[in-house]
Amino acid sequence: MNEAQYPTIALLAGEDSGDQLGADLIDALRARYPQARFVGIGGKRMQTQGFESWYDIHELSLFGFAEVVTHLPRLLKLRKELVARLIAAQPALVVGIDAPDFNLGVEERLRQAGLRTVHYVSPSVWAWREKRAGKIGRSADRVLCLFPMEPAIYSKHGVDARFTGHPLADRFPLVSDRAAAREALQLPQDAPVLAVLPGSRGSELARLGEPFLDAARRVAAALPGLRVVIPAANPRMLEQLRSLLAKAQQGVATLQLLDGHAHEAMQAADVVLLASGTATLEAMLAKRPMVVGYRVSPVSYRIAKLLRMLKTDVYALPNILARACGLGEHVVLAPELMQDDCTAAKLADAVLALFNDSERRGAIVAAFEQLHRALRADLDGSAADAAAGAIAELLEPPFSLPVRGKGRG
Repeated sequence: MNEAQYPTIALLAGEDSGDQLGADLIDALRARYPQARFVGIGGKRMQTQGFESWYDIHELSLFGFAEVVTHLPRLLKLRKELVARLIAAQPALVVGIDAPDFNLGVEERLRQAGLRTVHYVSPSVWAWREKRAGKIGRSADRVLCLFPMEPAIYSKHGVDARFTGHPLADRFPLVSDRAAAREALQLPQDAPVLAVLPGSRGSELARLGEPFLDAARRVAAALPGLRVVIPAANPRMLEQLRSLLAKAQQGVATLQLLDGHAHEAMQAADVVLLASGTATLEAMLAKRPMVVGYRVSPVSYRIAKLLRMLKTDVYALPNILARACGLGEHVVLAPELMQDDCTAAKLADAVLALFNDSERRGAIVAAFEQLHRALRADLDGSAADAAAGAIAELLEPPFSLPVRGKGRG
């Protein structure tokens, strides 16, 4: 067989979530190309799939401006080496998985050198600076989008983008099994249950832990028999939560602190109180009514408001999706209490309003089921399968290997 029948595909993942996406993508691509070789940057999950990682994935796992500035010389050196190595290897395709601050620059240089490039996971162009879509198009031959409203934005800028579905939508059943989740967590079937998720990072917990726990105490005082479950994202967060609970003057007698098990906690709950972020999407897929709270530093908040950086008046993904998918121009499925409104009293009032309105909870669950279906590009296949199909279109027929030094504009 000739070289084109055994393609080398490069994948560049920059953090743990990208490692999971990459592992699923490799599995789906191997179903099409059993002899393919996969190289680049990836973690343990990708390596389990036979991936050859040239660098440690944690080289790119940086959060925050200060961390990036501190490590900038090393990152620039790594990027230069990686670009040179990929141009020398001449893979049939390069797929940058999320990590846009690093990957888009790499992709642009590789595309200029004649390599085909794909960017998997669109940055949030629907919320922040839509004009970035055109710039992303200079980096990637094709953008693979997790949300259905994204390709239309890229189309306005002449960029080839495909909706391939959200991987999280594959991990939750369309109909959630509350009874099984409660049994797994040893929670009574007939008790009201509140799940509290005050963030997955230390900085989030520092800002949200106290008002969230105080809100849970207030709800427990008003709702007899309430059970509160708090899943910790990792061991460090577990210790931080224990410290917060120990400092509290009054606890919740029926509070259960969990080491992980966030999905089970959501599915077991009647209502979820959580920080804005990916967890809101998970709660939506668990079909659980939620109250969303969030705080950032006052300086960051003022800068964002002053520069009008946010292009939407809602923050939580379920609300953004509901509007984008035609459920209502001003619909708010998840109450949002942001910045100065994120107080224990207001959070508790919003949670209690949901507990006390079963009709509203039922309507929210029905809407969440509709949005769950909208997040699946193909109800008969996975998001990884759809992404592999979109990538295969750039490889077939037959695999077209790039010409060194010839750009694609």
